[in-house]
Amino acid sequence: MYDLIVIGGGPAGLTAAIYGIRKHLDVFLVSQDLGGKTNYSLELPNTETHRVISGVEIVEKFWRELDYLNFARRLSKVTKVEKKEDVFEVTLDDGDVLEGRSVIVATGSRVKQLGVPGELEFIGKGLSYSALSYAPLFVEKRATVIGDGELALRAACELAQVADMVHLVAPTHGELDSPMARKLAANMKVVIWDEHKVKGFRGNGFVNRVLLETPEGKESEVETDGVFIEIGLIPNVEPIADLVELDDLGRIKVDSRNRTGCEGLFAAGDVTNAHAEQVLIAVGEGAKAALSAYEYLLSS
Repeated sequence: MYDLIVIGGGPAGLTAAIYGIRKHLDVFLVSQDLGGKTNYSLELPNTETHRVISGVEIVEKFWRELDYLNFARRLSKVTKVEKKEDVFEVTLDDGDVLEGRSVIVATGSRVKQLGVPGELEFIGKGLSYSALSYAPLFVEKRATVIGDGELALRAACELAQVADMVHLVAPTHGELDSPMARKLAANMKVVIWDEHKVKGFRGNGFVNRVLLETPEGKESEVETDGVFIEIGLIPNVEPIADLVELDDLGRIKVDSRNRTGCEGLFAAGDVTNAHAEQVLIAVGEGAKAALSAYEYLLSS
């Protein structure tokens, strides 16, 4: 029986585990991988990355600290979380069951992909899924954003502050009638490709061209220095969906202290409805969740 089981090995989960250990809790961390979306780092040719906070470095630092402490952990997939009276049962894909008095879910989210030729080839090589993280690298460059929802519009707005040119490829008309879209349309540095479909990506080591199909079925091509696919995230909530309340985007609803509607179950990071999927925000949310779990254990 553990005091605290942390599910997830990204910035939020690792931070939660460290804070739990520092509170002298008996902690077990289980995760399918380490780093989560921080593994999707972006490189551009001839570009210094000092403007970007590296999530990989933060994850590696926290993991080294936990490794030094020799605490209980396992790289495994969680298939189910159940609560029986005051005890949580966490089932792993090999059939093992962990028991804990409290649980922090920090399973993050996974990106939605287009599934077109060249996408997998250029991930990290000029192609990314987070303009919020890498927009500062596009000073005096050409950027392409793919998507027609609020996520894509915000990405295009942020890039328009620094880039020389921003191409917004909207596969459907989407939210192009919104105030944010009208602001983009009025910006001389922004080109909106309304109802154009992405057919693939090309490049030489790094992506530099986006292949499009016009509404009339003709082919077109956009030259670019980098691509951001901003069509949404899928929260990894499957193991605990029956225990928590989700918002309209499928994320776990938490309060200001990272508590869910299930007593003793906390959540942190991109799997929740917290503002912005950023490494430093996830770190802070992980710390809050651990402190809240500690207070819960003191009173239970």
